Amino acid sequence: MPAKVFQPQQDSLLRIPRITERMGISRSGWWKGVKDGKFPPGIKLSPRVTVWKASEIDALIANIGK
Repeated sequence: MPAKVFQPQQDSLLRIPRITERMGISRSGWWKGVKDGKFPPGIKLSPRVTVWKASEIDALIANIGK
């Protein structure tokens, strides 16, 4: 039996359309929440592209429900 090799699990990255679909809010509502500190700031990939870790969005949705 071959030895198991540890492979870190990658967290997928989400862009705004997927996030707003999951959260049921508008694009401007998402950005307002980011600006106000209610939502995570995201990761800038370029001047016009920001992404968020799926695990952070999952945690945010779970905490909102509490």
